[in-house]
Amino acid sequence: MLAKPAGAIPPGQHYEPKWDGFRAVIFRDGDEVEIGSRNERPMTRYFPEVVEAVLTNFPDRAVVDGEIIIANTERNTLDFEALQQRIHPAASRVTMLSRATPASFVAFDLLGLGDDDLTGRSLVERRALLEVALADAAPPIHITPATQDLDLARQWFDQFEGAGLDGLIAKKLDQAYLPDKRVMTKIKHERTADCVLAGYRVHKSGADAIGSLLLGLYDERGSLASVGVVGAFPMARRRELLTELQPLVTTFDDHPWAWARQEEGERTPRKSETSRWNAGKDLSFVPLRPERVVEVRYDYMEGVRFRHTTQFVRWRPDREPRSCTYDQLERPVGFSIADVLTGA
Repeated sequence: MLAKPAGAIPPGQHYEPKWDGFRAVIFRDGDEVEIGSRNERPMTRYFPEVVEAVLTNFPDRAVVDGEIIIANTERNTLDFEALQQRIHPAASRVTMLSRATPASFVAFDLLGLGDDDLTGRSLVERRALLEVALADAAPPIHITPATQDLDLARQWFDQFEGAGLDGLIAKKLDQAYLPDKRVMTKIKHERTADCVLAGYRVHKSGADAIGSLLLGLYDERGSLASVGVVGAFPMARRRELLTELQPLVTTFDDHPWAWARQEEGERTPRKSETSRWNAGKDLSFVPLRPERVVEVRYDYMEGVRFRHTTQFVRWRPDREPRSCTYDQLERPVGFSIADVLTGA
C-alpha cells in the first residue's frame, strides 16, 4: 500500500512516523522467512540478522509490512547510506556488514496471521492485532509509534526530524489494505536553500540536454562540498540549459571538485560512486565555474547532503556564491532515535 504527498496533516486519522529505510513485507511460515521489497525484489539474503530476529520474535505464521532501517545511535540518526551498502553480491561481505551495521525492522501493519488474511479488515483492527502479535518482540524488531491525536502528530512532525525521520504517514482508520494503491498520505518537511551551481551531467538520452545540475555549499573551512542535485526539467528546458551553461564550462585544473580533491577527503559528486545502488552508473560530470546561485526546494538533510533530489525554484543572481553556506539551513530540533524506536 502506497502513499501520496500532502502539504498538511489531515485531521481525524491514524498517524505514524515516516521511516527512512527499505520498505519490506516479511513473510514467516515456520522456519521459512522471506523478505520482499516494495518492487518485489527479494532481500532475504542481505539481512540475515533480520531473518534471525523474525524467527525469534514473529508468530509462527505471519505477514508483516514495515521498514528495514539502520539506526546509528552514536550519530543519532537513520543511516541510509549504510543501509544501501548492505545490498552486496558477496556473501562474506553481507555477513560482515550484518555485524558491523546491523539492521532493525520497524513493523507498521499486519497483513496475515495464521490462516487469516487480514488485508480486508480496517486499519484499527490490523493495528490492534499487530500490537498483540508483537507484544513480546525485542530489538531489532520494533512496532512503530502511532497516535490518533492530531496535536501529538504535529509535535512528532517537528521533533522526529531531529532523529533522522522525514515526516509523517497518515492513514484512514477504516482503511482496508490495498496493495499498489496510494490511499495513505505522506507529509514531509519542505524548505529552500540557495546553492552554488558547480557542474552538470548530461541526459541519458544524449549529450544535447542536461540530466542534472550539481549543487554545492561552502563549509566552515571555505571548501565547496557536494550536497546534491536538481534534475526535474522538461526536455525542452534541458536543451536550453545546456546552451545557457556553456559559457561557464571549465576544466578540472582549478575546480573545487577536481578528482584529486576526493583523494584528499573532500566531498565531491563521486564520493559515493562505489554504492551498489549506483553500480554501472556513469557519475562523470562537466565542471562549471562556481559563479551561479540557484534556489532549490528540499525536504531534509542526511548528514551533509540533501537526502533526496531537490526541486528547482529560481536562479538567484542577487546572491554571491561564497555566501551559500551551511549556516543558512534550518537545524531540526534534537531528538533521540532510540526514544522513537522504543516509543519513549
